[in-house]
Amino acid sequence: MPEKEGRMNIIIIVSDTLRRDHLGCYGNKWISTPNIDKFSKISLVFDNAYIGSFPTVPHRRDLFTGRFIFTYTDWSPLTSDEIVLSEMLQPHGYLSMFIADTPHTTAPGYNYQRGFSAWIRIRGQEGDPITTEPTDIELPCAPEKLRNPVRVKQMLRNNLLRKSEEDYFCAQTMRQACMWLEKNYKEKFFLYVDTFDPHEPWDSPHYYVDMYDKNYDGEEIIYPVYGPCDYLTKREIQHIRAHYAGEVTLVDRWVGRLFQKIEDLGLLENTIVVFTTDHGFYHGEHNLMGKSIITEKHQGLAPLYEEVTHIPLLMYIPGVKSRRIKPIVQVPDITATILHFAKVKDQSQINGKSMLPLIEKNKKIRNYAVSAPSIIYGSTGGQKVTITDESGWVFIYGLEISEQKEFITRIVDGEVRIQKPLSRNLEPELYYLPEDPEQKKNIFSKNKEIAKKLHLKFLDFLKSVKTDEKIISMWSQLMY
Repeated sequence: MPEKEGRMNIIIIVSDTLRRDHLGCYGNKWISTPNIDKFSKISLVFDNAYIGSFPTVPHRRDLFTGRFIFTYTDWSPLTSDEIVLSEMLQPHGYLSMFIADTPHTTAPGYNYQRGFSAWIRIRGQEGDPITTEPTDIELPCAPEKLRNPVRVKQMLRNNLLRKSEEDYFCAQTMRQACMWLEKNYKEKFFLYVDTFDPHEPWDSPHYYVDMYDKNYDGEEIIYPVYGPCDYLTKREIQHIRAHYAGEVTLVDRWVGRLFQKIEDLGLLENTIVVFTTDHGFYHGEHNLMGKSIITEKHQGLAPLYEEVTHIPLLMYIPGVKSRRIKPIVQVPDITATILHFAKVKDQSQINGKSMLPLIEKNKKIRNYAVSAPSIIYGSTGGQKVTITDESGWVFIYGLEISEQKEFITRIVDGEVRIQKPLSRNLEPELYYLPEDPEQKKNIFSKNKEIAKKLHLKFLDFLKSVKTDEKIISMWSQLMY
């Protein structure tokens, strides 16, 4: 194994909101992703990688801390008592760099760049206010179809500063990563690269969209309202999928530039390269658009189905032969594995499990995955937990609404919201993926014993990561 050669360099690349089933290496037949597919041929391809904490910022916190943070907090800044990956690596001589266009992790006070030797944020994504001109901006569709018209106007204003494809956010991020590697490839380093694409608002050059839907003449709904998609026509949903596909291809093209730079600099001999995402997105599946429901009465209400929880994970390790890996892994396991190859012995603060037994001997490290938004508020607002086991059973459940409470949270998307309680209980959902991969047939009522076993696994999980007893007690109830 490469560990005998000394500590590995480390590169982690995160592409936000990238659906696993939109990549050729995971079976997609209609979207062009040649560079990621090429990288998969020299990498370990994890077929059952699942998110832990949901969504954007909680995922990064899982990755940086190696913990399942949904068990004790929500979308929030790093706290001073949390040791992050860059800080764990620093005593071992790693030069580290953080390069990102994702706006949330470096928002004021969030400090996810903490511990890095240096960091660069590419400004302008998702309505980041980098310019005030021009003040008069025309929206591409009816404002009621947009999740946030103000953000869209700001994004369109920002985009007027572009001159070519190289100025798009993903392109800028990957170019910065390439330039940093050119100057530092001889060092022992940790490079973290994070692009917000293909997260909406979708704004790839229109020739990418035309690759998938050239003759559309309707409204350009580039930042759709999250929730039930009854407000959209089938044709509009089709074009939304084309926008997303175009942005996936844009990401592939520029991530490919970074992959090529890694190869050109000879870094495949001594560098672990990880490519992954934080979660997926609904494009009409389950009659949903987005990944949660952001309305006054139902903030956060959206079950986490396979389209969101089941993510791509590619890992290149020098000296390890490319192959597909079937057993379940989760995001904190990436952290534990990196620490292993960096020869960091003290992993007492993390929940992740090193994937080395899986990589060396195909020995599974998990029997099931738990994916969830923050559980510290119970199911107020509709939060549900998803438990996926190795045989293909998926149990999605929330708590009985026994106490009508309101919470001020950032749980949905980082914005301060009053989390209002639902007026009804949440229906438990149970699916068997081998027979129902699209999760259309809820078979909970006929298989309650299986649901009960999965619920017990969830409680065991909470205990194993030392969740507060009050939270464990709250989630011990199971509605029948």
